[in-house]
Amino acid sequence: MSGVLADAVVVAHFAFLVFLVLGGFLAWRWPRLFPLHLAVVAWGIAIVVFEWLCPLTYLENWLRQSAGRPALTDGFIDTYVTGVIYPGDRITEVRVAVGVVVAASWLGLLVRRRRTAVSSAP
Repeated sequence: MSGVLADAVVVAHFAFLVFLVLGGFLAWRWPRLFPLHLAVVAWGIAIVVFEWLCPLTYLENWLRQSAGRPALTDGFIDTYVTGVIYPGDRITEVRVAVGVVVAASWLGLLVRRRRTAVSSAP
């Protein structure tokens, strides 16, 4: 059972990363998601700046070891993303691209909210 749960944590971690990158666009449709997206982005920035391991990585490692599997030698991103989804020597460019996507989603949300406010004004 621990192995299945460890795999579920991997899926949750990927979902977290997808939400980090694209959650601002989801907030266009569901504006109440914006505070959650803001918190996820802040957490992502803190992890990068302070070089923390995400608690999900600790949980995955604990579950992997409980299932008799080895713990990750690196963090989640280094294990499953860097060198797999993008080349390992492009981490800076990927971080900048993620920042641009998030900023664009927030700018788009701001523009949409202003248009809605203007169109609903008397």
